[in-house]
Amino acid sequence: MKHNNFIKGRGAQQNTPNKFLKHIHEIQQDFLEFCRKEGEEGTQRKTQYLPVFPKTIVNKVTSPDVGMEYSMNPYQGCEHGCIYCYARNTHEYWGLSAGLDFEQKILVKKDAARLLETKLKSAKWKAATIVLSGNTDCYQPAEQEFKITRACLEVFLRYRHPVGIITKNSLILRDMDLLKELNYHGLVGVNISITSLSENTRRILEPRTTTIKKRLETIATLAENKIPVNAMLAPIIPAINSHEIINLAKVAAEHGASSFAYTIVRLNGAIGLIFTDWIRKVMPDRAERVLSLIASCHGGTLNDSRFGLRSKGEGNIALQIQEMAKLAKLRYYKGKSFPKLNRELHEEYKHGQWKLFN
Repeated sequence: MKHNNFIKGRGAQQNTPNKFLKHIHEIQQDFLEFCRKEGEEGTQRKTQYLPVFPKTIVNKVTSPDVGMEYSMNPYQGCEHGCIYCYARNTHEYWGLSAGLDFEQKILVKKDAARLLETKLKSAKWKAATIVLSGNTDCYQPAEQEFKITRACLEVFLRYRHPVGIITKNSLILRDMDLLKELNYHGLVGVNISITSLSENTRRILEPRTTTIKKRLETIATLAENKIPVNAMLAPIIPAINSHEIINLAKVAAEHGASSFAYTIVRLNGAIGLIFTDWIRKVMPDRAERVLSLIASCHGGTLNDSRFGLRSKGEGNIALQIQEMAKLAKLRYYKGKSFPKLNRELHEEYKHGQWKLFN
């Protein structure tokens, strides 16, 4: 049974303190308290879109266990409101909270496509897959209005450059025309995130995301168009969705996924506070058990930054999840694989363009 003070339609139930700004938490809590006294729920404020103008858009990924070389994010913050999202901590670098601010104050990089083009045109740049949404979902609701992701895909296609996409939103199908052209040249691979087959679980974990049915339909549509799809079964949370991993992998395969990957939830930085507050309000009867099981996968703490171990965990629970994933791959993905993307075409294109000016 949910806590009486549960905030509907949002994942985080509070704004946690920003470790870079000592007083931000006090100011925001004062605002929320004022709203309650006035009979208005403070979190009913509409989502704000705030333009930002970074100098670069492509980020080198230095973490050895992430599985990508470069990433780019048209948006910072995400209205999906996934309670477990590791990207929440990055909102603090912008002077905001990893809690409700992350879901309500979306930073929009309107120059993303231009910055990407500058990067790809550079004589020093060597083609390597750039992943859209290495941090926050490039097809979150903001994309309906700003269409920055689509503009970036147009740049990738123009420069014949490989691009990976991670999303949990069916809005990706809007760009099927570009995806098909990119795929014709072996330049695109899509990762669709599916956390549960239960709509009840999805609603509480990911309150503003596309339904499970639509995500599975998205996998099927992409697969029907020969676009490679990897199912991201992430994060796996002990005692919430850990029992679903085999069925998740099975259903994803039935809808056309050529591979799957999983991670075990980890609650670094402010996410530990946000998740703990959330689960004690949403699942008070099993909150302590879930928190204890998560900690058992990470050396007794919710906060795990150890490369290699942080995504897969350790201990009995992590081992059980690992064995179920192995079984699922043997049963449903034998002989299947997610292809490597074409890097040569961009180099050929770039050199060909240089010849035109020499």
